[in-house]
Amino acid sequence: MSPVLAGVLQLLALVVALGLAYRPLGDHMARVYTSPRHLRAEKWIYRAIGADPNTQMRWPAYLRGVLAFSVVSVLFLYLLQRLQGSLPGSLGFVSIDPDQAFNTAASFVANTNWQSYSGEQAMGHVVQTGGLAVQNFVSAAVGIAVAVALVRGLAATRTGELGNFWSDLVRGTVRILLPVSVLGALVLVACGAIQNFSGIHEVGQFMGGSQQWNGGAVASQEVIKELGTNGGGYFNANSAHPFENPNGLSNLFEIFLILLIPFALTRTFGRMVGSLKQGYAILATMGVIWLGFTALMMWTEFAHHGPAFEIAGGAMEGKENRFGVGGSSLFAVATTLTSTGAVNSFHSSFTGFGGGITMLGMQLGEIAPGGTGSGLYGMLVMAVIAVFIAGLMVGRTPEYLGKKIGTREIKLAACYILVTPALVLGFTAVAMALPTPGDSMTNTGAHGFSEILYAYTSGANNNGSAFAGLAADTPWFNTTIGLAMLLGRFLPMVFVLALAGSFAEQRPVPATAGTLGTHRPLFSGLLAATVMIVAGLTYFPALALGPLAEGLAS
Repeated sequence: MSPVLAGVLQLLALVVALGLAYRPLGDHMARVYTSPRHLRAEKWIYRAIGADPNTQMRWPAYLRGVLAFSVVSVLFLYLLQRLQGSLPGSLGFVSIDPDQAFNTAASFVANTNWQSYSGEQAMGHVVQTGGLAVQNFVSAAVGIAVAVALVRGLAATRTGELGNFWSDLVRGTVRILLPVSVLGALVLVACGAIQNFSGIHEVGQFMGGSQQWNGGAVASQEVIKELGTNGGGYFNANSAHPFENPNGLSNLFEIFLILLIPFALTRTFGRMVGSLKQGYAILATMGVIWLGFTALMMWTEFAHHGPAFEIAGGAMEGKENRFGVGGSSLFAVATTLTSTGAVNSFHSSFTGFGGGITMLGMQLGEIAPGGTGSGLYGMLVMAVIAVFIAGLMVGRTPEYLGKKIGTREIKLAACYILVTPALVLGFTAVAMALPTPGDSMTNTGAHGFSEILYAYTSGANNNGSAFAGLAADTPWFNTTIGLAMLLGRFLPMVFVLALAGSFAEQRPVPATAGTLGTHRPLFSGLLAATVMIVAGLTYFPALALGPLAEGLAS
């Protein structure tokens, strides 16, 4: 079978699997967030944390819950790393340095999972399982909770209430992420991923000699890192490591996990606002962008010219033979169009245009389909922008799902889309201007610039993947990328929840003959164009200096 055909068949199998899971999972998540009942285990958790799950919150209270929980999470994870040398199960590893501990704590709480360390050489079992894996669950649940709050705001009528953050956090973890993760971990173990708490031991090599490797609860952490669009690998090689991703079947399953919840949330959205067609319109926009990026990536990686590439069947540098160009391209697009950041190949070794595609996927705001929750609320904010543009063109007051888009709403949406570009371009400009960060670059010219641009794009957009050519474990990068991750995660949430509160206070406007049909293909096309134009106009000059210049020169 040719590599191209194998890649196409993998794509088709992935689409079919996502289609089969879309309806049951989307409906289940809608029931989870609309049910008045609490499970017994959930009641125990509420009593333990002192929360009343039945209290309805307006957007300031909901935001305070998000920020308070996240601040405590950062402090807990920071202290856990700083005390690692005194903890049982540390495998002899010492405590993490302050700047790297801050970066890692910010990273995992912000659902970014940027790693400036080698997991198997720095983190013991307690930090990996009791710290990092726990944040993989709860940071994903926070993202879904904020998305659900925005959906409630669109569906509410003059109440100003968005639900209860603590209830949404606990339900998302207990009823959605945990059950799917248990099943997913069993699948990965069956595929060959490891799951143990063994210590450091010698592993023989095919060519002679040996290496030292530690075991770990890898399968369980691997499944939630993909399902929760987190991305932090147990080992430095991430999902290219055979202990995490043993073969082609596990590779396809992990891509499925990455895309599962973000796509299914569009049906949850349709259920909760009372119109499945609205969910299908958002799904169509996400799907078209994702398929377009996947096709472009496969074309750039399969069609790269040169005798070595033709013999190998494509641009194989930095890619695993177990997955090939097709499996690597699928994974790269899935992980950068969501906020996952897991990698099964090294994006720095992709072709110039291929590296640019991964970068642009993050710069779109990771909304096609995006992260768990963040993809949906990001696309809904872009829908508000698209409706506003349409209203300007026809001279009517813009409305979305019966809610007017006035001055307040468009200002909040504009602030949302400006936050991450300001962080990315600002930090990149400062890093390129100062001499010290440049010492971390292993390449010069366009590719070296791409390494810096990719790092801050990944951090501010809460992705976590890297170009793998940047020595980022320095006080400068640990601190600035940590700040970019926190600001890029929580500032947009402020604007999303404020927007949700503004919608929740409105009385719905009845639809008329002049109302823009936001459930039709015309609107999906307008929305996709808005996403591409907004991101393209913002980042094109920077992309022209990096991946575009490199691609045209090759």
